[in-house]
Amino acid sequence: MDSPIMISMDDRSRFLAAYDEQLRTDAETPSAVSVAALGPLRLVTFSGGRGFVTYQDLGGADADAISRLVEAALAHYGADPEITRVEWKTRGHDYAPGLHQSLLAHGFVAEEAESIMIGQAQRLAVEVPLPEGVMLRQVSEESDVRAMSAMGARAFGDQPAEGEAMADALLRRLSLDDGMELWVAEHNGQIVSAGRLEPVPGTDFAGIWGGSTLEEWRGRGIYRALTAARARSALRRGKTLINSDSTEYSRPILERYGFLKVSTTTPYLWRR
Repeated sequence: MDSPIMISMDDRSRFLAAYDEQLRTDAETPSAVSVAALGPLRLVTFSGGRGFVTYQDLGGADADAISRLVEAALAHYGADPEITRVEWKTRGHDYAPGLHQSLLAHGFVAEEAESIMIGQAQRLAVEVPLPEGVMLRQVSEESDVRAMSAMGARAFGDQPAEGEAMADALLRRLSLDDGMELWVAEHNGQIVSAGRLEPVPGTDFAGIWGGSTLEEWRGRGIYRALTAARARSALRRGKTLINSDSTEYSRPILERYGFLKVSTTTPYLWRR
């Protein structure tokens, strides 16, 4: 049985401060096509008709001012006919009076909340035994990226077209050679789990994102092994902290290695 790892409020406060200062900047959106400023907001446009709203904080705005920001942000994206969906990324520790109500009033729909997890990469870089016949590898070839994305869509219950769009986006990212790594777990040539590593330039962080495992392969340590492999790669790149927006499936795995839930994040989606 794993020994408990002692944590403190100081650890949580320190990690959250590092998150706000180092990650809630342009570092958050490395593949942006364009970024426009609207008061405290960063209005990001990605390829494929995707908009993304983020910010370090809302500058102490009251509910009326926040409602005006939501309306103006939506007008910005609405003026671009190529934008088909917009995500507004909220964080649970922000001062944001009336934001939830305003987003709903303007046609956004709240998705499931996730935990913002942060911890030391070294704690995650452990050896994890794999089930017989399962192997891990880093991938970059188009056929592998498309198979990985198709598996992710199946694991999350998405439509095949969403997997194809994700594959296109990942291939564009790989062409930028910005440090992103794609990792998969395979059994007899079939990808059963996958995730990506995103080292953040100029920071202490690397993010672990997109973790997905086929339902019939869950609970066998594969996600833990895939995460450990990414942590080892992050350390080789000089990154000492790992961050992840985690579902209730992956959160307990990270907590086992001393990662802390420093806040929550809830995406709100608008579709044209």
